[in-house]
Amino acid sequence: MKKVILLFSMLLIIFLISCSNDEVTPNERFETYVKQWNKQKFKDMYNMLSTKTKETYSPENFIDRYDKIYGDLNISDLKIEMDKLDEEKLDTAMDEGKATIPFKVTMQSIAGPITFDYEAKLVQEEKEEEKDWFLQWDPGFIFPAMKDGGEVNLHTTAPQRGEILDRNQMQLAINAPVYEIGVIPEKMGPDSDKAKKELAGLLGMSVEEIDKALNANWVEPDLFVPLTKIPTTKEDLLDKLFQVNGVTNKEVTGRVYPAGKATAHLVGYVGKVTAENLEEVEPGTYGPNDVIGKRGLEQLYEKQLRGEQGAQITITKDGEEETLLAEKPVKNGENVTVTIDVNVQEKIYKSFDGDAGTATAINPKTGETLALVSSPSFDPNDMLYGTSDSMWKDLQEDEKKPLLNRFSATFAPGSVIKPITGAIGLNNGTIKPGEGIKIEGLNWSNGKGWGDYQVHRVSESNGPVDLTDALVRSDNIFFAMKAVEMGSEAYVKGLKQFGLSEKMPYEYPIAASTISSNGKLEDEVLLANSSYGQGELEMSSLHLATAYTTFLNGGSMLKPTLLTSEDKGQIWKKDLITKDQANHIQEALRKVVEKGTASKYAKNAEFPVSGKTGTAELKLTNEGGGEENGWFVGYPTETPDILIAMMVQQTQDRGGSGYTTKKVIEALNDIK
Repeated sequence: MKKVILLFSMLLIIFLISCSNDEVTPNERFETYVKQWNKQKFKDMYNMLSTKTKETYSPENFIDRYDKIYGDLNISDLKIEMDKLDEEKLDTAMDEGKATIPFKVTMQSIAGPITFDYEAKLVQEEKEEEKDWFLQWDPGFIFPAMKDGGEVNLHTTAPQRGEILDRNQMQLAINAPVYEIGVIPEKMGPDSDKAKKELAGLLGMSVEEIDKALNANWVEPDLFVPLTKIPTTKEDLLDKLFQVNGVTNKEVTGRVYPAGKATAHLVGYVGKVTAENLEEVEPGTYGPNDVIGKRGLEQLYEKQLRGEQGAQITITKDGEEETLLAEKPVKNGENVTVTIDVNVQEKIYKSFDGDAGTATAINPKTGETLALVSSPSFDPNDMLYGTSDSMWKDLQEDEKKPLLNRFSATFAPGSVIKPITGAIGLNNGTIKPGEGIKIEGLNWSNGKGWGDYQVHRVSESNGPVDLTDALVRSDNIFFAMKAVEMGSEAYVKGLKQFGLSEKMPYEYPIAASTISSNGKLEDEVLLANSSYGQGELEMSSLHLATAYTTFLNGGSMLKPTLLTSEDKGQIWKKDLITKDQANHIQEALRKVVEKGTASKYAKNAEFPVSGKTGTAELKLTNEGGGEENGWFVGYPTETPDILIAMMVQQTQDRGGSGYTTKKVIEALNDIK
């Protein structure tokens, strides 16, 4: 009997121990709460609060408050670490039905890191005939300074945007006074509808947009209601605006582009941040009313120009000093200084006189970019300050496509490619200085494999044609013959050595020049046409200008640069030809202007100029007619500190490449 009782007692002890082990501890309960907190699952956290806490704080007071505070402060990297109760304290807690567990919170916020220590108080409650632990919560869990009340305050300081400067510290994009135009409702007079119509017409707004601003909840009859911003330079528009009843202005700081249309495609502009922009950046980087770079340098260097917003998070209570939680000082944007010379930029843009085309100017001895021009253009100040729907429509429907950035695009180069073809032939031995070939007539075909297709040249030769003569007279047949002689593999290799089919090592995104649609020249007719800049070959004006530096630097092609911080005179492609071969082409380029295809159009040059003309025929057959783009790449012969590669579109009825040549000469005269 004693053995039975002993056995029963042992089983009872085991049963009681097992029941005790199944009971949830405050450590386990708070650990679960912490896991939900780390994941910001506020609804699940609320379900773990004590009855008394829930009586004090509704789900909205708890869940919505956490959501709003954590959202407004951009809380991330949240981490809660608890100090678990040891066995002795745990036993006491289990006996008393209450526990206190210290913990530490760390997080990142819009104003930097926040860290605090706090204590969690848990109580044991019986629900549905089972005991469990629940949290006695108070606002101190959000931030300790809020335990007995208090509000979270976020103060932000917007950074000053960096400016964009040219090589001489001339301003391309600046922060300057602009006028915020608005109305005072009570001063619009009895015929306010008439005033709104006048105002809408002048500002490029709709009457509905003006009414929306005037009907905002905060508007009072005597308050200034802002509508848009206008640069102070638009004096004619401002005079007309101030004649409208009720219109007035405030001077504020805004972005201004002093060079206007001349630098629009290069510099770009800023605009209000969009929902799409916000999706692409880290949360909290931009607010809904911030501006962001939309095109050009403004977009390319957005991060440097923007800077970093300053922020301060505080807790305020009535009758007490403000408590600082976190603070991040404002960091103003950095200036971006480019090698562009705005005077050169403006003079080259002016030379287009509204024609469609592109031009690049570089210093062929240093590789520095002096101008990147796209014509026609638009005024970035108009884009920033209230571009109307009608203005957008006019720009988009303009047949000259003023919104198209031509300097970043590629075009068929025509005969300005011939010095490059000549350099490739000199390098691989297909062409030898002074060695001529016999060419008869104005047309040439390489046999029946070509069908009816023939290469045409503009003038007959009196004897054997060598490289110099072929460049001076721009002889298509010479270059076609030499390309066929060297073969597709050798010619493609040479073009690639000059950087075609390769992304340019350049700060600004420029489309890569292409050899053909598939990068090959397997068709012999396509090979022949490519040798003189037709076929499918395309180059940017920057790449062409850069390629010509080979002839002025002993056979090596410079790397083009855009920032003044970049090293000058870097080599992109070394030893493409020898120094003697480079000099040979350089001499031929001088003769092109002295007595060749450019001589007729370069008579007004105020100093010796060297260069090459080119006409790109935009047609797919050997028939006449069709649109043409005129090219000229030229530089001062004796002081080659600037080289301009220019293309004007649709020159077929205006003298072809000669029309462009005159523009380059005019620009060089003006610049020098």
